[in-house]
Amino acid sequence: MENQNEATYLAPTQDERTLAMLAHVLGIFVSFLAPLIIYLVKKDESPFVSEHAKESLNFQISMAIYYTVSIILIIVIIGILGLIFLGFFSLVVGIVAAIKALDGKPYRYPMCIRFIK
Repeated sequence: MENQNEATYLAPTQDERTLAMLAHVLGIFVSFLAPLIIYLVKKDESPFVSEHAKESLNFQISMAIYYTVSIILIIVIIGILGLIFLGFFSLVVGIVAAIKALDGKPYRYPMCIRFIK
């Protein structure tokens, strides 16, 4: 038996899918600011957009922590490799997440610490 929220989540509108996609794509360019704004505006209106924005926000916060650690590790050279890896990784998974959102499917980022539940 499905409740109303599950039904809405399973059949997102085109606008909801576009907003969810924007939460991921804008996260690539402006870090956690865009997913945070989208989450705060849509958290009570759309479970689909809320979940994608929350996931993107958690990922961007996690990446900020990983970037900080890599910057500290530049002292021992390995931080440079970490920064290169993190740059490519965040770009690729951000694009994959955006595509999933546009298709109306859920997505969970790998290596993501889920601060916001």
